[in-house]
Amino acid sequence: MSRPAPGTCRSPHPCCRCADPGAVMSIQTPPRPQSTASDGCVGAPRHSLPDAGSEHRTAEADPARTPAGPNRRRARVVAARVTTVLAGALVLVALTVPSRPGQLTPAAFLRIPLEGLLVAALLLALPGRARRVVAAATGALLALLTVVKLADLGFRSALGRPFDLVLDWALLDDAVGFLTDSFGRAGGTGAVVGVLVLVVVLVLALTAAVLRLAGLAARHGVGARRVVAALVVLWVAAAAAGIRVAPGVPVADTAATALVRDHARQAQARLRDREAFTAQVGVDPFRHTPGAELLTALRGKDVIVAFVESYGRDAVEDPEFARVGEVLDAGTERLRAAGFGARSGFLTSPTTGGGSWLAHDTLLSGLWIDNEQRHRSLLASDRLTLGGAFQRAGWDTVGVMPAATQPWPEGSFFGYDRYYDAAGLDYRGPKFSYAPMPDQYTLATFQRRERDVADRPPLMAEIPLISSHSPWTRIPKVIDWTAVGDGSVYHDAAVSNPKSQPRVGYRKAVEYSLRTLISYLETYGDRDLVLVFLGDHQPAPVVTGDDASRDVPISIVAADPAVLDRIAGWGWQDGLRPGPEAPVWPMDAFRDRFLTAFSADPPAGPAHGR
Repeated sequence: MSRPAPGTCRSPHPCCRCADPGAVMSIQTPPRPQSTASDGCVGAPRHSLPDAGSEHRTAEADPARTPAGPNRRRARVVAARVTTVLAGALVLVALTVPSRPGQLTPAAFLRIPLEGLLVAALLLALPGRARRVVAAATGALLALLTVVKLADLGFRSALGRPFDLVLDWALLDDAVGFLTDSFGRAGGTGAVVGVLVLVVVLVLALTAAVLRLAGLAARHGVGARRVVAALVVLWVAAAAAGIRVAPGVPVADTAATALVRDHARQAQARLRDREAFTAQVGVDPFRHTPGAELLTALRGKDVIVAFVESYGRDAVEDPEFARVGEVLDAGTERLRAAGFGARSGFLTSPTTGGGSWLAHDTLLSGLWIDNEQRHRSLLASDRLTLGGAFQRAGWDTVGVMPAATQPWPEGSFFGYDRYYDAAGLDYRGPKFSYAPMPDQYTLATFQRRERDVADRPPLMAEIPLISSHSPWTRIPKVIDWTAVGDGSVYHDAAVSNPKSQPRVGYRKAVEYSLRTLISYLETYGDRDLVLVFLGDHQPAPVVTGDDASRDVPISIVAADPAVLDRIAGWGWQDGLRPGPEAPVWPMDAFRDRFLTAFSADPPAGPAHGR
């Protein structure tokens, strides 16, 4: 037989290989016994190597044996670990995020929340199905707790107080209206959608995170118990030593429990307050006073009560706002030259940062109105307001509400014969952020429609001036009163302020409102005009900082010295700017003191010239 060519295999079986290409094989060689090899080839020796085709088929059948298989496994492991870390971080943030803006620092998250340790211990003690149910419920509750914390942060930043779980839901509509007025319909709608999406995402994400961590702890029961036990020991040690990561932020954290407790007490207080306030409304020394005995010292005079939006104590005392004080001091001299005198003090407002209507309620009713429940109860009562007292005494009473863009049924409660809302003032100029119109236009329209009318009775008017309302990004200029017209002129009579400089914008806006009032008195004031102007509340904490007082300046300006003689016993200081030693009254004390001063017999004493 002839030898085969080197490297040539004469076996008819496709699985056969020549281990040595140089070996001499014969077609007459007896066949070897067939056997089932590990690679699936019938008759192939167990030690033989697969051919290229076999190798390709095997790779297709088992992707894990491809070169990319180990990389995929590593990627899955890394992704799982990252997801677990993110889940843990999310739960930790939800448990430790502060509800006070001043504590919102990186150090605040370096705490050990006791509530988390207790829940972890409970989950480790539960069997599988119960553990999953409790974990899911815990995630949902933790999401709701986080929403309350975020609401507290927002309310404390804007209003200087926590969110009221019982009453503040009614403010959501006002919040949307403020955003729409300030940033347009798209901005308001986008904010609402964003909040709803955030709530849904928080619920889903925290529920999934707690479920994942609970499953991980169950798979590593011994290690998880050791970790929880070690953290409990560390928590106890930190609590005993009083260790803090920042002022007011202890390492041994129980903030979640405190938050739930505080809001529960808040809800209980609201329920008790309803009955207490109902009793207060009925106590009124002027309830049955005849009109002929009220406000006798102001007969024949027009009286304007003007609220200057966000005009707070900081505006006259913070060194950064020194120019506001300069405006007031210069205004005092200008008004003195025009024959006017002024006395000033402070009132403590029931609100801060917003909720102007609560301050209006308090000043005009003589009752402390610091929440929506009291506001609604007041409107449902027959309490005599300051406007009602003037109406009973024979004045025409007017409410001028430039920010009222919706029906305002409160007008009849406050005792107004007529009122002007935003639409009724017929303004044709541009908006100024939140404010639908400038203060100067509001006063000019009031003057034209009410005070310039011949043969009329004396007027009492309440006029909120809103150009100094946040966000203080577009501020009007004081112009010649004869040029105000229908407001079209304000398209070219405004200055802008960056949103990143709220304190600067606030100062400029307050300066504008005060200059407008002073200019109004110079232009339209006479011996028969009395102006009472005050702030409704301090601006938001972004301007004043946390824990600022709630005091607001108040001034009474009159050309008739007999008017100021009536309040000589109040101890108020001379001029438009109250100093640090000026008296401070609660705002609800003003109505009774004002009615008493101007309804009683004139005090004995020397006459005062101008």
